[in-house]
Amino acid sequence: MGRQRPGTPTLEEVAAHAGVGRGTVSRVINNAAGVKDSTRRIVQQAIEELGYVPNLAARSLASRRTDAVALVLTEPDWRVFSEPFFSEIVRSLGDALADTGMQLMLTLVRSDSERKRFVEYARGGRVDGVLLMSVHAGDRLPDMLAEARLPTVMLGRRSGDEYVSYVDADNVGGARSAVTHLLSRGRRAIATITGPLDMYAAQCRLRGYRDALTLAGLSGVESMVAEGDFSEGSGRRAMAELLERHPEIDGVLAASDTTAAGALQALRTAGRRVPKDVSVIGFDDFALAQRTEPRLTTVRQPLEEMGGSMIRLLLEDMEEPSVAYRHVILRTELVARDST
Repeated sequence: MGRQRPGTPTLEEVAAHAGVGRGTVSRVINNAAGVKDSTRRIVQQAIEELGYVPNLAARSLASRRTDAVALVLTEPDWRVFSEPFFSEIVRSLGDALADTGMQLMLTLVRSDSERKRFVEYARGGRVDGVLLMSVHAGDRLPDMLAEARLPTVMLGRRSGDEYVSYVDADNVGGARSAVTHLLSRGRRAIATITGPLDMYAAQCRLRGYRDALTLAGLSGVESMVAEGDFSEGSGRRAMAELLERHPEIDGVLAASDTTAAGALQALRTAGRRVPKDVSVIGFDDFALAQRTEPRLTTVRQPLEEMGGSMIRLLLEDMEEPSVAYRHVILRTELVARDST
């Protein structure tokens, strides 16, 4: 024993080397039950000594599994790649898949032709499941995947009537808690900078903002709402516009931390002190929130738990397709820092 043979070792050679049957080697490679620990160790040693590499193509053909999951990004704007939300979600999904032996494949789908092409690709058995993020209202891709009976889990949802399986954060409750926090600080002229309103998460954060004002007996002023797109630049522009319309603003809820960072810049340019003159709250709790000046009070989305929940739902559906779509909504948490 010891030296690796020239050429590519076969399953039969590993079996002969270990002194066991071919089926035993196959069970060890596939981590199947029914193999004694002592036998498993002998087979693994033979695999290592011979330098045997399992034929993954043959395995996937036999099991009809590819050991690949597609993360599909439907956002048409390339700027999303520079946003912390994207990188944090990709990291959490990668962490959740780390011990499964499955590959995470990133795919961009931004047009009807790309949607059809991707569904054909996925139906061809090239991926075992699909994860969707940045899905806007009216996007038919989740429906197309459901019709093709492909295991699919969305990050967020398109509307309150969503039926495809999804994992989301409590966006309404998070925004409500943020505005309640501003009210507890004595703020009364509270504005909000939303995300793109064709995304349900942005609509829900706007609803939470309005709910909190109503519960406090304050009537929301429509002109204190400015639409952004979750980016820093939109936060700067929207904050400047809001100050022009309402110089009396003393509190702001931004729909993301990056939007809030832009709002802080606009307030500084306008000579407004944070939090003395205006309190600002973001949404997400990225590392960015601790690097702004002042450090940002924000609503924490449990991004790691969201990624883990998406993978769990997808793997369960891949193993045993369920008759039910599953919807998971995770709690948010207000993290108070120096901007309020």
